[in-house]
Amino acid sequence: MEDLLLLVHRIPYPPNKGDKIRSWHLLRHLAARYRVHLATFVDDADDWQYVPHVRQLCASSHFAPLNPRRARLRSLRAVLANRALSLDYYSDRSMRGWVRRTMGGAAIERVVVFSSPMAQYAQGWPGARRIVDLCDVDSEKWRAYAEKKPWPASLLYGYEASRLLRYERKVAADSDAALFVSAPEAELFRALAPESAERIGWFGNGVDTAFFSPDGDYANPFAPGKPALVFCGAMDYWPNVDAVQWFARDVFPAVRARVPQASFVIVGARPAPEVQQLAQLPGVTVTGTVPDVRPYVAHAALSVAPLRVARGIQNKVLEAMAMAKTVVVSPQALEGIDAAAGSEVLLAERDTDMAATILAALADEPSRAAIGRAARLRVEASYGWDARLAALDALLEAPRQPGGAPAIPAGIPSPSWNRA
Repeated sequence: MEDLLLLVHRIPYPPNKGDKIRSWHLLRHLAARYRVHLATFVDDADDWQYVPHVRQLCASSHFAPLNPRRARLRSLRAVLANRALSLDYYSDRSMRGWVRRTMGGAAIERVVVFSSPMAQYAQGWPGARRIVDLCDVDSEKWRAYAEKKPWPASLLYGYEASRLLRYERKVAADSDAALFVSAPEAELFRALAPESAERIGWFGNGVDTAFFSPDGDYANPFAPGKPALVFCGAMDYWPNVDAVQWFARDVFPAVRARVPQASFVIVGARPAPEVQQLAQLPGVTVTGTVPDVRPYVAHAALSVAPLRVARGIQNKVLEAMAMAKTVVVSPQALEGIDAAAGSEVLLAERDTDMAATILAALADEPSRAAIGRAARLRVEASYGWDARLAALDALLEAPRQPGGAPAIPAGIPSPSWNRA
């Protein structure tokens, strides 16, 4: 096996945690094909327990502790240097030293970067092929925050949006390929970084259909006779916080007016204070961390994804579909997912449609079951991880041009690769 350096901003485990699903499958896939040298951060004390499991997949590894509060304070110094806050947030001397020693001690010709701030550790080795998985256009996320947050937060988010976009463009220009999680994200970045259009592609997220299966024997966490609407996600992540706040206050009351026994259950770790306050509303439950989200999805009447700000693929939607559950989505939550509205998911085109769509679905159990079965079939047909990662394999193994530069294939055998 040949050697490969993998840089990931957060430890890629556990594999069923929303923001780590893609990085976990990336590591697993690469470890089966290369001797992987992994550098990553651990920003949650609970995640140290996973280090031995991740380490066993790697030829060598470095796990740098990251305290989010200290990192946020440290990132403010970036303002003085006119650079993105995210770069200083993920800046670490020990990681730089480990990467330098590893690159100097092994014949590493391939570097894979997961998340733009980690690209700062991949500089200085022009002979190595560098593939960057940016996942989403993060700068656009910060721009959306700036539009929705009050001053002075809006000012800081606007600053980060412009500086991070500048850095994302540099990363793409310096890389052999810059990949995203969906065709819309890739198209958006092509418009923002036209100088790198030929380097930009995408591969979509997959789903572990064996793990997220409707056939498991899951204990029912809900009270009998109370149809549950379930939202799953990291509940300290602002787009999720915004989604559940809007749904609980502006949508769910209309549902309960017609179905008084209905409940809205918010499942996810680290609920922000404003999310915890929602538990005071009639019919709303906030679980906090649960050992397994699958029982909540399996026994829900509906899965809901009412996101108003979203970037890339929503794993929560794919996982609920894999469990043969009818998912009611906003347009933002459906972006980049290959699913037919009306037969594989239920789409609420406008905010005013959400309650009506849910009420109609609650009243028609046979239709819900049929949509759930179709959703499962769609995931099985379109979202296997190995097929999704085939584009990356082709890039990493592409022949080199004279002079050592990698030749990016014009026609990679994957529908997910879409060059300008």
